[in-house]
Amino acid sequence: MLKTTHGYGGGWSNAHVEHMAMGIITAKVIAQTLLHLSTALFNKGLTCGACFKIKVACKKSGGLRFTIDGHSYFNLVFITNVGGAGDVVSVSIRGSKTDSQVMSHNWGQNWRSNSYMNGQALSFKVTTSNNPMVTSNSVAPVNLAFDQTFTRGQF
Repeated sequence: MLKTTHGYGGGWSNAHVEHMAMGIITAKVIAQTLLHLSTALFNKGLTCGACFKIKVACKKSGGLRFTIDGHSYFNLVFITNVGGAGDVVSVSIRGSKTDSQVMSHNWGQNWRSNSYMNGQALSFKVTTSNNPMVTSNSVAPVNLAFDQTFTRGQF
C-alpha cells in the first residue's frame, strides 16, 4: 500500500506510508477480533458491558534518551526511546543539591522544570501509563550544557 504525493511547486514526492498502512491493518484486525468476541458474548446472553483493554509491551534496545534543553530557570527534557507501555505519564527531576520535584508536562514527550539546576548532576524518575517506573541516576553531569542527549535505564 504505497502512495505517491506531489508537493506544490516541486515539493516532496514519492512519500511512502508503509508503516502507517501496517498500523491501520493491525488496528483493523484487532477491531474485527473484538467485534467477534463481543458478538459471541452477546449471543451467550452476556450483556454486562464488557470492556476490553489491549496493552502490548514495547521492547526497546538501549536506554531511555533524555535530551535536555532550556536555560538556567527553564529545563526542558525530551524523553524518547521509551519501552514498556511507551507513553510517559509522570517525570520527576532531582539535582545533586536539590530534592526531587515533579516536572510539568509541556507537550508531546517534553517535560519542564522551572527550577534553577545549574551546577548539579540531574537524575530522573519516569513513569509510564501501566505504572512501571524507572529511576535514572546522574543522567546529566554537573557541567551540563543544554541541547545534549544522555542515555540511561529502560523499562
